[in-house]
Amino acid sequence: MYSETSLRRRALVTAGWIFLGLVWLPDVFAGRATDYRWTSWLPIVSGPLACAALLWPDRGPKMQVRAALVAGGSLALTIGIGTVAGPDGAGTWGLLESVVLLVLLSRAVWAVPGQRTAAAVSAALAVAAIAIPLRWLPRDVQNDSQAAITWSLLMTLAVGAAFAWGLRARLLEEQRARDIAAVRQRQRLELAHDLHDFVAHHVTGIIVQANAALTLQHTAPEQVGPLLENISRSGSETLDSMRRLVRVLREDDHTSVRPGEVWPELARLVSAFSDDEADVHLHVAAAAREARLAPEVETSVHRVAQEALTNVRRHAPGAVVAVRVDVDGHRLRVEVHNTTPAARHPGPVGGRGGFGLVGLRERVEAVGGTLTAVPTDDGGWRVTAAFPVLAAVAGSPA
Repeated sequence: MYSETSLRRRALVTAGWIFLGLVWLPDVFAGRATDYRWTSWLPIVSGPLACAALLWPDRGPKMQVRAALVAGGSLALTIGIGTVAGPDGAGTWGLLESVVLLVLLSRAVWAVPGQRTAAAVSAALAVAAIAIPLRWLPRDVQNDSQAAITWSLLMTLAVGAAFAWGLRARLLEEQRARDIAAVRQRQRLELAHDLHDFVAHHVTGIIVQANAALTLQHTAPEQVGPLLENISRSGSETLDSMRRLVRVLREDDHTSVRPGEVWPELARLVSAFSDDEADVHLHVAAAAREARLAPEVETSVHRVAQEALTNVRRHAPGAVVAVRVDVDGHRLRVEVHNTTPAARHPGPVGGRGGFGLVGLRERVEAVGGTLTAVPTDDGGWRVTAAFPVLAAVAGSPA
């Protein structure tokens, strides 16, 4: 079953093919006119060739290469037709080729990497698009000459519009990249704050156990060994946490989940979400409750559920939500699934307009986990995160 986004994309592609086919028809009929020379047939071929370069898969030649080839070929064809046609004129100048040149110009301004390369390719496409009506320029008919020049002026306006559209798309893409970088930086700052709390928690425990070992070394020396083992393990876990989050800065005004309280906090989060008249169910398996988690993993588990539930509230009001936490091998699996919303709402969870899942993925990967967010066949959405689980302590049931 295709998702709504996939069907919409297929419909747009089909509509694009139909439009290009309709644009090509005037070239075909113009080329068959009895009063036109044989050069009128050339645009019938050049249009589909330019269209093939436009629609070539991304795994083929790069956009700048295809655009440069189309621009060079169009200019060469314009010069060649003008030279061969002579004083009688060429007949037609290729409507489909002109449309493809404008679309390529817009895409080159938008998608070609490097400002100098984009400027050079765009300039070549612009010149080719403005010059293409001159193929219709006879040397002895004043009215047709004026028409060709008029069309060149109109193409100049179209080139300006295509350039403005591509520049707008490029600026929006650059702004989006800056927004994503800001979201990732904010997540790093939040993780740094969490790291401060986690390290303080572990170091406090290490100090307490070290003092206890000093006290018991003469009265109960058999208890010193387990205490030293706990100190070594706590120090190793703290060092691992610091290595994952090294070189991140601390951000103030941030509340996090305290170590060991992730499951009560998760229950309170789901309960608060249910108070908004939402149908949400929470299931935490016994294996998950017994698993040992690094402190930064605990707060990331809470953040995954929080972000997923927030997206449900924004994009799928009235949906039934299930939050499941279980252990799959050596990974803790957190899954938040919602059904199709009760009322139709524009845009799915984690749609293009937001960066919540971008920052969430940054946080999850920073602690050694993975995150996926995909639509389901029933019209809902599923967010799944997998986190590493620490080895069980000797003698514990975990």
